[in-house]
Amino acid sequence: MSVRSVPPTRSGLVRASARLGRVQKGRELLNRKREALIGELFRSARPALDARQQVEDHASQAYATLLQALAARGEVALRAYAWPKREIMIELEQKQIWGIPVPTILSHDPIRRTLAGRETAAASVGPAAARTAAEFELLVELVLDSLPKEQLVRRLGVALSKTTRQVNTLQLRVEPALTAELHALRGMLEERERDERSRLRHVLRRMKQDR
Repeated sequence: MSVRSVPPTRSGLVRASARLGRVQKGRELLNRKREALIGELFRSARPALDARQQVEDHASQAYATLLQALAARGEVALRAYAWPKREIMIELEQKQIWGIPVPTILSHDPIRRTLAGRETAAASVGPAAARTAAEFELLVELVLDSLPKEQLVRRLGVALSKTTRQVNTLQLRVEPALTAELHALRGMLEERERDERSRLRHVLRRMKQDR
């Protein structure tokens, strides 16, 4: 909406004022949403950081055991111990947090295999390989646990950035432009009213003179 597109009339002034009011109300709502997103982000950041740190710490431990197992038995024996390959089924649910879809893991297939679940006996490859398998299975569980937490923080960050841009656009560009247009409309109407009063006074003087 611009001064040129709004007629310099009282109805145009009312429309421009209503438009500015809607923009201000929208900016206030977005501000409240931004504050809520900031609070949610602070609450979610620590669990996500702790989960990521736990994954990194355990990954270092798991790869250390892998090197020991490779040194003790070699790659061929470890590949045999990892057989058979399997798929892990994961049940996901989408939750809404301030309108943001966030995936949550409801359940998944067991990650850690028992001795009966392996085709190769642990005794045939040694304790280092068995320990390596257990460490990496635990690592997978930790990764699955950390994924929803990291995804939540990532999506909250994206939503916060988008909301901040919207607030800044309304506050720094749209509102000042509409306010200036509203002032311009008022100025035009006031000038028109002064001209009308001036013409009216002129007409009244002419009427008195004609008498």
